[in-house]
Amino acid sequence: MTVLYSIGISFFHFLIRVGAIFGNKAKKWVDGRKGLLEKIKNEVDSSRKHSWFHFASLGEFEQGRSVLEEFKKRFPDKSIVITFFSPSGYEIRRNYSLADHVFYLPADSRSNAKRFVALINPEMVFFTKYDYWLFYFRELKAKNIPLYMVSAIYRPDQVFFKWYGGLFRQMLSYISHFFVQNQESVRLLKGIGFDNVSLSGDTRFDRVVKIAKNVRELPVISYFATGHRVMVAGSTWPQDLERLLALHQVFPDWKLIIAPHEVNKESIDYTRKIFSSGILFSELSDYMHTEQLKRDQSKQREVDMDLAYHDTDTEADMIPEHKSPILIIDNVGMLSSLYGYGDIAYIGGGFGVGIHNTLEAAAYGMPVIFGPNYHKFQEAKDLIQAKAAYSISNERELILVMDELMDYKVRIEAGNRAVGYVQQQAGATERIMGFVEDQLS
Repeated sequence: MTVLYSIGISFFHFLIRVGAIFGNKAKKWVDGRKGLLEKIKNEVDSSRKHSWFHFASLGEFEQGRSVLEEFKKRFPDKSIVITFFSPSGYEIRRNYSLADHVFYLPADSRSNAKRFVALINPEMVFFTKYDYWLFYFRELKAKNIPLYMVSAIYRPDQVFFKWYGGLFRQMLSYISHFFVQNQESVRLLKGIGFDNVSLSGDTRFDRVVKIAKNVRELPVISYFATGHRVMVAGSTWPQDLERLLALHQVFPDWKLIIAPHEVNKESIDYTRKIFSSGILFSELSDYMHTEQLKRDQSKQREVDMDLAYHDTDTEADMIPEHKSPILIIDNVGMLSSLYGYGDIAYIGGGFGVGIHNTLEAAAYGMPVIFGPNYHKFQEAKDLIQAKAAYSISNERELILVMDELMDYKVRIEAGNRAVGYVQQQAGATERIMGFVEDQLS
């Protein structure tokens, strides 16, 4: 089975290299690993112990970030190495301030695993939710380096629990401790002989609670949203845009902020094609800057003419409002803060492989709407049960939900249930760190 696994990994890497010819993301994946081990050798002091945090992509980084930050807070002298599998994480967090080093994870092979582990000399290792790599896990086990799986979640249909999943169960046997999200995961792991498991919960709750308490000020968004009812549509795909367009036609007085899941030219152009009246975040920012310059120049002329000037918030002093009701976000890293400016959230992906993060919106006390493909996400099911979220299958259902949420009292009560659920579920980070501290003492 190990041979088949190695062949599968090699074939996967071959496909990625082929994809790199046509796609920018695959190209970054390939280019980022060229000469990688030599780069690590030159940059990392192998004589020093490090704490290794691995994340599959940006989503897993945000999920495990609260553990990383709390770890650094409690152990400020420990050096941290972060690795990513995907460019979506590495490209955005390559300069993350709490890490001493940030790298792509070299391809999983026996030789790469031995050399990488020797180079970073890890004292302990944290993987978040996903990514199971046979040779890395085996090498850590052979060197008695503790490996913790953070915010893991397991389902009966996963390969670990199938009769043919022996090799994947072997991977699990190399994990020192599982911190899982729900009781079903505890039951499944214990059912195949793993008792080294704790029901800690999902660290994403801790992360979103922290974000909501420390709202990032976004002047452009504030300018666009203030004084209006606003829906924030996060991580949208083309299928979502069709539904949102129908919604906008029925409720034109609501402003709509759209943050595409993929922030690239193709995605932005398609969004603008659907919403022809929309303005890009970058364009609105430029507009505000231009209007501010005009105001400053006008004030300076008044001063030069020795006219009395009083800085008051009169209508004449305000930047004129841009008329577009649709704002399209064409940069990254803003979504979690955008929800703080909305009244209702629409979460994309539900008409594709599955919805994206609902908790970021719920933490702000917003009712949440998403498509039908949400059943793999426990928090989405919980939010629906709490009557804080709504699943829709078509435009008609979306319009009916929106019509219900037009009632201010209904909207506020749903939002209160959403934030109440998030706050109730917080605390996973503390439970995990309590365990880790005991192991280090």
